[in-house]
Amino acid sequence: MFTQQQEHYQRIETAIGYIREHFREQPSLEEVAKQVHLSPFHFQRLFTEWAGTTPKKFLQYISIEHAKKIMIKDQLSVFDTAFETGLSGTSRLHDLFVSIEGMTPAEYRDGGRHLQINYSFADSPFGQVLIASTLKGVCHLAFEADETAGLQKLMTKFPQATYQRKLDMQQQHALFIFQHDWSRLHEIKLHLKGTPFQLKVWESLLKIPMGRLATYSAIANTIAHPKASRAVGTAVGDNPVAFLIPCHRVIQSTGIVGQYHWGTYRKSSMIGWEASQVLL
Repeated sequence: MFTQQQEHYQRIETAIGYIREHFREQPSLEEVAKQVHLSPFHFQRLFTEWAGTTPKKFLQYISIEHAKKIMIKDQLSVFDTAFETGLSGTSRLHDLFVSIEGMTPAEYRDGGRHLQINYSFADSPFGQVLIASTLKGVCHLAFEADETAGLQKLMTKFPQATYQRKLDMQQQHALFIFQHDWSRLHEIKLHLKGTPFQLKVWESLLKIPMGRLATYSAIANTIAHPKASRAVGTAVGDNPVAFLIPCHRVIQSTGIVGQYHWGTYRKSSMIGWEASQVLL
């Protein structure tokens, strides 16, 4: 049974999807509201409350043509153009310290043998999440509507681990990020399974402030591998900790939002939500 927050998210996700698919037609407020079965007045209020901006302004943001016009008019680079599409501002997560401790080669090779993994499900503004942790930190966070399927995916990653459904302090500290409680962010710890290259990419993602975007080539330059944009893209797509490691803040060099492991519409929703938060 959906909570009211989840119902609101579903409506906004549907609206964003419709706007993305029909941006060339510049749909009116009435047209988009009709897609989510709300009156224009109610839809405008709900969208503004949830995303922190009006549907019209959000349409302008995700419109590829809008980004191209800015780039041509002001002679900006694609990267600077992304910054100028309403996402500039001081990030409250800029100084977020997340300690990443990669798993040992033995833990990696043995599929989590001897690891005790606690897991739980929680609601977020972007849908239900499955979060899992070891004694060292959060090892997994994913958007999963189906609990059984989500847990099976987790167990596939760590087939030799021991599992217990339990909400522990590691998970609670991480979930505070969805509640606008910034007081415990310094306590977030991550325990990740990845290659040295992947860990380096994931650490670089943590340096992208909330409300800002980066390109794959910019990340490649940051980690001193300027020709590895494609490999960076693969590592970004393999991020095991959704939202907390903000892979959703990475876009294509053309200014297109691009694909996302947990859904392109969800990625657009996150970008819009974060843009609204830096303005509060």
